[in-house]
Amino acid sequence: MELLAGIEKRAAEVAVIGMGYVGLPLSMEIVRAGYTVHGIDTDPNKIEKLKSGVSYILDVDGRELGLWTGYGAIRPGTDYAVLAQADIAVLCVPTPLDGKREPDTSYIEASVDQLVRHIKKGTLIILESTTYPGTTELLLRRRIEEKLDWQAGRDFYVCFSPERVDPGNRQFSLRATPKVIGGSTPACLEVGRAFYKTVFQRVVPVSSNEAAELAKLLENTFRSVNIGLVNELAGLCERMGVSIWEVVDAAATKPFGFMPFYPGPGVGGHCIPIDPLYLSWKAERMGVRLKFIELADELHRSMPERLTGRIKALLEADGRVLEGAKVVICGMAYKKDTDDVRESPALELMEHLLEKGAKVAYHDPHVPVCRVAGEAFESEEAEPDLWDRADIVVIATDHKAVDYQQLVDHARLVFDTRNATKGCTGGRIALFGGSGTADAAWAAGTDKDEEDGGGWTV
Repeated sequence: MELLAGIEKRAAEVAVIGMGYVGLPLSMEIVRAGYTVHGIDTDPNKIEKLKSGVSYILDVDGRELGLWTGYGAIRPGTDYAVLAQADIAVLCVPTPLDGKREPDTSYIEASVDQLVRHIKKGTLIILESTTYPGTTELLLRRRIEEKLDWQAGRDFYVCFSPERVDPGNRQFSLRATPKVIGGSTPACLEVGRAFYKTVFQRVVPVSSNEAAELAKLLENTFRSVNIGLVNELAGLCERMGVSIWEVVDAAATKPFGFMPFYPGPGVGGHCIPIDPLYLSWKAERMGVRLKFIELADELHRSMPERLTGRIKALLEADGRVLEGAKVVICGMAYKKDTDDVRESPALELMEHLLEKGAKVAYHDPHVPVCRVAGEAFESEEAEPDLWDRADIVVIATDHKAVDYQQLVDHARLVFDTRNATKGCTGGRIALFGGSGTADAAWAAGTDKDEEDGGGWTV
């Protein structure tokens, strides 16, 4: 087979459609494996940055990117016509939810429309965008077969391989993370597996594209349900005067049958808040109701409002009111050590606080600007004065670059939703899901139930 020979010799050319958090890191791994990559994106600003060797993703080193673009190994552009040169096309396009919280596959469909205009026979097409089971067969394979009168496994090859990019993860590189892949036919799987074996350390084949699609959704549904569970238990622990953090750490000493999950202000990123709903949507259309997913989603969406109520209760216990209070949020990214604010609960928390009349500022060493409620906010410098002038500092993301001891030393009150202040001395800290170090008067004021904030033990 000509394509397999091209893969073996690294002579096959690859087009990656979508140069975002998934496509750009993947492109870097593909060129490291010896291929040429045509990076396609509809955003001209991204393309200009790539051409200049400027990385807009923290996990992608700009110096290395500049070398690859300088050599011509990565060739960024907005023109889909380069698909005619490609032997392999990988789709890494967004798959958001629409206004009804249902799957929006418009980016996949638009990419397929471009594929049928340009691809040649013998092309391998891999979808990496997370979506509902059946998407690859319905929207990709079938549409290409119908529009071009080709047959998958003979005239072209179709695979689904779920992305497993984890922004900010320094322990597991993309290459070292096992790569699941399914195919429309055995021949499709053979070609897709051969390609990814040259890029990743371990490739895990499954029997079908649907199995691969479901594997991705199961991964993130598992995380969603367990994060929801521990956030719910955090509220109980507060009322009992027990630290959920201590409880989880103690349970995690069991060497089998338990995996630790920790509480926080909610879930963010493209995966956990969205992927389980793709599965739930598909299940409903098959007459099955997945109640765990619904409950977890309900709890996740309630977190910013719940925490706003708790911030209000903490301020009132300190003799202040939320309206007009100076609130500083520390961390806007959805997870530590990244600049990714997609679906970040900190954004919604900030919006709730602004609606309640609070004066809100933020600090995030990785997010210089963010938009909340249609307004642009700039990150403020992490200096003692920032913490000094706040009525309360809310730690929403536990970036390693923040000096939490300095924060605790200067802040009047600290509400820590991430246990970032563990090991800090002094200060007045209320820990989400646990005990804190506030003085007795403040603690006494937080014992009562609050209509919108719940009870507190600090």
